[in-house]
Amino acid sequence: MGTIRVAVTQAEPVWLDLAGSIRKACELIAEAAKGGAKIVAFAEVWFPGYPAWIWARPVDFELQTGYIYNSLAVESDEMEQLKATAKEHSIAVVLGFSERSPSNSVYIAQAIISPQGELALHRRKVKPTHMERTIFGDGSGNDLTNVAELDFGAPLGKIKVGTLACWEHTQPLLKYHSITQGEVIHISMWPPIDPSTGVDHPGLWSMTADGCQNLSQTYAIESGAYVLHSTSVCSQNGIDILGTQNGLSCTQPGGGHSCIIGPDGRRLTPPLGDGKGDTQGIVYGDLDLTKVVANRGFLDIVGHYSRPDLLWLGVDKQQREVVLPRAAASKQPEPGRETA
Repeated sequence: MGTIRVAVTQAEPVWLDLAGSIRKACELIAEAAKGGAKIVAFAEVWFPGYPAWIWARPVDFELQTGYIYNSLAVESDEMEQLKATAKEHSIAVVLGFSERSPSNSVYIAQAIISPQGELALHRRKVKPTHMERTIFGDGSGNDLTNVAELDFGAPLGKIKVGTLACWEHTQPLLKYHSITQGEVIHISMWPPIDPSTGVDHPGLWSMTADGCQNLSQTYAIESGAYVLHSTSVCSQNGIDILGTQNGLSCTQPGGGHSCIIGPDGRRLTPPLGDGKGDTQGIVYGDLDLTKVVANRGFLDIVGHYSRPDLLWLGVDKQQREVVLPRAAASKQPEPGRETA
């Protein structure tokens, strides 16, 4: 293992505009590659932006309909454009997007595109968080696979890269399953997040910039992987479009707090723009991959620091379908009844 240069975006999407967000993303991918990066990470549902109005009002027919129309389908010209851009610049791209299904449901989704322009991984957030459930559907068994092995060529070779979305980093069982897949670099994706206002903060500290970074740092410690903590920005224009002035999210310009975290949990990079959350840009870092190995010599919770004779994890990765042939339907296990 050697040293790999990575890029973490801190950028505002083109709100509710898929075509505009694709154009901006391709520009950011090219910029990251020009800066020497071999991986570039985007924030949660950056395409076409996080639907923060859900934390201000439970229903907005107009915005939700527009959101569906501007969500990204996996099999689409837009995804092909992103894959082509990754290939053109020989850079791995880790995307957070609202996935539009053929039936017009949407899901909080993630994709890893290889430097060769191939879709190495596609998954959905297993369980949307709280008000997110008013818009997004659940993931299923296939979505437990969240790590892909990417080939960066000589001298780096193959590196395992994984990702989870937002408060999936609070789920101990999900995190443990992720760690068993052996990732070396992990992308933690977040929406725009605001700093805590102190002990009297009206919301949950675990939803603030400080709390979310804490979750990413905890994941780094538990996994022994580098963590690319990617957040997005919401300007006054975004607030006006989403109508979030009186909500719990995107109430004021800001939200950007991207950084890179080492495998022992320490933050490695300074904030962009002296910590101003409305600053847009790219955070770069050079990751010495030997430190992952050195760290796991002390702490490997799926290896020498585990006790599978006492505690183990059961997993059912069968994909649940809404239509099954009769014979297959009789064999489909009830949720929670089997482990694999």
